[in-house]
Amino acid sequence: MARAEQYNVDLERFWQDPYPDLAKMRARAAVVYVPQLQAYLITRRDDIFREEKKVEVFSSAQPDGLMVQLMGENMMRKDGDAHMQERRAIFPTVSPKTVRDHWLAQFRAVTQGVLAELEPKKSCDLVHDYAMVVSGEALKRITGLTNLTAQEMDQVSQHMIDGCANYGADREVEQRCHAATRRIDDCISTRLAGDLDPDDLSLLAVQKRAGLEEAAIRANIKLAISGGQNEPRDAIAGTAWALLRHPDQLAEVLAGGATWMQAFEEYARWISPIGMSPRRVAKEYALHGVTLLPEDRVFLMYGAGNRDERVFAHPEVFDLHQESSAAISFGAGPHFCAGAWVSKALIAQAALPMLFEAMEGLHLTEEASFGGWAFRGPLSVPVAWSSTSS
Repeated sequence: MARAEQYNVDLERFWQDPYPDLAKMRARAAVVYVPQLQAYLITRRDDIFREEKKVEVFSSAQPDGLMVQLMGENMMRKDGDAHMQERRAIFPTVSPKTVRDHWLAQFRAVTQGVLAELEPKKSCDLVHDYAMVVSGEALKRITGLTNLTAQEMDQVSQHMIDGCANYGADREVEQRCHAATRRIDDCISTRLAGDLDPDDLSLLAVQKRAGLEEAAIRANIKLAISGGQNEPRDAIAGTAWALLRHPDQLAEVLAGGATWMQAFEEYARWISPIGMSPRRVAKEYALHGVTLLPEDRVFLMYGAGNRDERVFAHPEVFDLHQESSAAISFGAGPHFCAGAWVSKALIAQAALPMLFEAMEGLHLTEEASFGGWAFRGPLSVPVAWSSTSS
């Protein structure tokens, strides 16, 4: 029996647009139980920010969770020293210095190549033709899996995140996820069979040099692919869409009155690419009168917290000048996204400014479509442009 107020959702409608239900949950109670997800949802920003840090209660270790079962036990599913050991091992790949001195130039070169192919076509889908390719090419380099194509990277990423959000136990979704992880394992095996350059800063190389066990290396690369492809892809296309839908704010960015980073960070608050993070209750705990018991499933709903009217002045709108420093788009605790600096550089220093610089007269030709609640982003953003800067 639920020990919190119960809230029912229509899963299909929730996938199409979770925000009306999330707003009702926030208003109704601090913690609600959603039987369709078999989980307790924490939806208010300050509660998420505070409670996520209590790893002794809200444990990331979930041996029976979908992510571990499908992708292996990666560092996101570990706490304490075990988590920090693997986080330190990947730091040479994702540190701000490495991003600035090593990856950013590669991101810009990749982006320029994609734009050069698109420019003569005068129209495209920003999700599939631009953001997906830019994100995939960047991720090939970061992970070290250069033996995957950008299209394959996108496919295996999507199939894995679909698997990790498969709380309805759809058998076909699970099978696609298993096929994706097998493909990644094959690519990892091929790369490990060869010699890795001692100066290689990819995730594969730095983890191997750090002496991590192969199972951990494989699981962490799958983790990076599951988040490092779809989230930048969705944020690139989604932020461009948001700016095109708000031409006054786009004009301000182009004139230097606001930054591309502001645009990205406000989009990530408004349409959270990472909508939630699951936790396992490790010991009995009371939160706002709700008793949570060991092995209960809890979802920290970042997408709901980022629209909390208690914290943000205009939570339901895209507003570059909104005070959004309290946003929890990358998490709030020790599991704060390790790839945050990589994402910010790729999106705000390469993909967005270079797109608008190259494509003069860029405009929407149809309305975009969105989907998802655990991970959310545009499915299609059709655009056209009048000419190119070249």
